[in-house]
Order: sequence, then structure tokens, then C-alpha cells
Amino acid sequence: MSLAEKIGAIMQRPGQDAVAKDDVPWWMKYAGRGLGTVGSFVAIILGLWSCIGIVFGDIECLISGMWQMMAGAVVIMIEAPCCCLFIDFVQNASDWVEKRPYWNRAAFYCLIALPSVFLCRELQSIFGSGLIFTTGVIYGLMSLGRKASQEEMISNAEREINAAESATPSGMRSTLVDNAEPMSLTVSPKTAFDSGV
Repeated sequence: MSLAEKIGAIMQRPGQDAVAKDDVPWWMKYAGRGLGTVGSFVAIILGLWSCIGIVFGDIECLISGMWQMMAGAVVIMIEAPCCCLFIDFVQNASDWVEKRPYWNRAAFYCLIALPSVFLCRELQSIFGSGLIFTTGVIYGLMSLGRKASQEEMISNAEREINAAESATPSGMRSTLVDNAEPMSLTVSPKTAFDSGV
């Protein structure tokens, strides 16, 4: 058993299959989960810092900080339900999200990260929400899947080149449009007027 398999067995969720159902690399799964967990903790702390803006009368940063703390709490509930053991529905919600495709989680994380930045354009909201947004980007990359092997990409490229070469007509009289009318000699309107035609 390799080190990666041992770490995977330790970090496996309860009730999760030991065999992976998708072809996403193990390091990318742990990068998404790790950045989601750590980034949401940082987002909550920086959201609290944004809420201190109420002392200076900055209502938009207060709302932005509250939104950022809420987004961080939601991401923690999804990515690390062990941090929220005192809330009974968190494990069920996390299991439901885990069954969804990766692009759903990517779109959700990217969407909940944006309002905080639009409300308060300060460093704490940009960095805190940026970590949640980056987690969404990682899940978006996971939804694309694994890249093909070099041999497979070369064979696909050769097949497309051959198909394009066989589809192009090689005759001298080939036209771009099959039903194009032939060009004829036309007389300019001024010449036709002068000649009395």
C-alpha cells in the first residue's frame, strides 16, 4: 500500500466507497477540500474584521462581512462537517452535496463568494472571498476531468487533420458555396446611363 493510499484511507469519510468513482487525481481532491476548509476559516475571521467597519459607519462593509462569514460557514459545513458536529443536519447536507457533480459545487462556491467583494472592495473581503472563489475554481477544474494521454491526443489530432483534408475539394473549379451564381461582366450604372441603355 502506497503512502497516498494510506492517507486516503485515513481521510476517507464514513460510508464512502474505498474505490474512487471518478478519475480525478487524489491530490486535487485534497487540495479542494483543504483549501475549502482553511479558506472558509480565514473568510470567517476576515468577515468578522469587516464587520468592525460599523465603528466607522461603513454599512456596506458590515453587510459584506456578514455575508462573508455566512459563506464561510456554509463552505465549512460542506467541506468539513466534522467541524460542525453540534448541528445535526450538517452531515446529511454534506453527504447530499458529495453526491452531486463537481460543477454544481464549483458554481455554488463561485456565486456565494462574489457579493461580499461587490459590497466592500477592501483587502479583507477580497482575500477572504477569494479563497472561497478559488475553492470553486478547483472544483471546476475537477469537473473537467483528467487530461488525455499524449498518444491519445496525437491520434485524435491526426484523425481530425485527415478528416479535414478529405473533406476539402481539390479541383480547380471548387467553390465555397455550392449554389453560388457565376460571376458575369456587369456594366457600371454610370456607363449604362451614358450609353442610353
